[in-house]
Amino acid sequence: DRVLIRIKDLTVEKADEVVWVRGRIHTSRAKGKQCFLVLRQQQFNIQALVAVGQHASKQMVKFAANINKESIVDVEGVVRKAHQKIGGCTQQDVELHIQRIYVISLAEPRLPLQLDDAVRPEVEGEEDGRATVNQDTRLDNRVIDLRTSTSQAIFCLQSGICQLFRETLIRKGFVEIQTPKIISAASEGGANVFTVSYFKSSAYLAQSPQLYKQMCICADFEKVFCVGPVFRAEDSNTHRHLTEFVGLDIEMAFNYHYHEVVDEIADTLVQIFKGLQERFQTEIQTVNKQFPCEPFKFLEPTLRLEYREAVAMLREAGVEMGDEEDLSTPNEKLLGRLVKEKYDTDFYILDKYPLAVRPFYTMPDPVNPKNSNSYDMFMRGEEILSGAQRIHDPQLLTERAQHHGIDLEKIKAYIDSFRFGAPPHAGGGIGLERVTMLYLGLHNVRQTSMFPRDPKRLTP
Repeated sequence: DRVLIRIKDLTVEKADEVVWVRGRIHTSRAKGKQCFLVLRQQQFNIQALVAVGQHASKQMVKFAANINKESIVDVEGVVRKAHQKIGGCTQQDVELHIQRIYVISLAEPRLPLQLDDAVRPEVEGEEDGRATVNQDTRLDNRVIDLRTSTSQAIFCLQSGICQLFRETLIRKGFVEIQTPKIISAASEGGANVFTVSYFKSSAYLAQSPQLYKQMCICADFEKVFCVGPVFRAEDSNTHRHLTEFVGLDIEMAFNYHYHEVVDEIADTLVQIFKGLQERFQTEIQTVNKQFPCEPFKFLEPTLRLEYREAVAMLREAGVEMGDEEDLSTPNEKLLGRLVKEKYDTDFYILDKYPLAVRPFYTMPDPVNPKNSNSYDMFMRGEEILSGAQRIHDPQLLTERAQHHGIDLEKIKAYIDSFRFGAPPHAGGGIGLERVTMLYLGLHNVRQTSMFPRDPKRLTP
């Protein structure tokens, strides 16, 4: 009849109560006739004491001291108010005086990495000569690394992003859809696709749910979104690229102007940022202990600049680039710093990209044919969303596909879906791992991908 209590719920209100708790042995330290343990549960921990007395023998103290770190135990104990704050524990005002202890799962004695090393800030480790854990060691032993308080906080917050994304869009009248990930033609019309064997022929892993989102708009769903894996066969070994990531995708019909969609997407992201501030302060502070970062700033309404304005800002800062040249990664980051200095925001929109640097389905600007009705959104100077008004006229779509050298037969079903009446529409795709990384100010997207896939990593 045991009722297990969560460590985070062990507060002074429960002082003098007898409770059952399940946790991992984070550390143990024997001292004379007593043993101090730290029990951990996700990102919360508490100091526990086993001392020789009415409820504990010398053998029990010795037994507790010799339980391997990371083993899972059930303990019965009395919650006691601490005489002074207990540093190093999340529950600083109480400790647990153990009366009984049972090993539920014994960990091996040798761990591939120490969790205390894995949460130590790199600068701190360099200064005092203590160990830190490099990225490959973390990823090779991901199950252990995910137990750290930092990783627990990162992925709780990432779960919150998905939850807030769904909540916001459902409130706005969007319908969640599921799209195929095995497709007959490259979604983006490019070469960077994974080919898979499909019975007696070949298929591809979807680079985007783009085409299917549009088909749903043509089917009168009006506003749709989806959350799912996206595959990119790009040999990009950078801090922000993965070969598989989670896409948060939006598509929406509009009445008069594609900015209706731009504003809706921007507001969705703002609602996510506000929700994270309100609901996930504990997680943000936990991550900041290891990776200090300035709080994420954003404006309401969101700052929107035209591409030509961004080019002008970069040229003023000494960058040489053409009017129809795409932004390089260094220029993106520089622009982010310039925007932050001028407008004091980490989140902004670039609108009216040159048509030459956008995919075949992007609607040309009716005023200036060199421009397009397309936009990107940025966090801390890095792109997190690419979007556009889509061409909904089959004749123009055919012409643009031919201009890009795309085999029309392979996208016939896509083009045909616009032949029976298609409303003007626009949308975009957001990278979940990038949003998490940039919101928290982290330096590598592999920190925010639970089991990352890149050109050099296919396990665990």
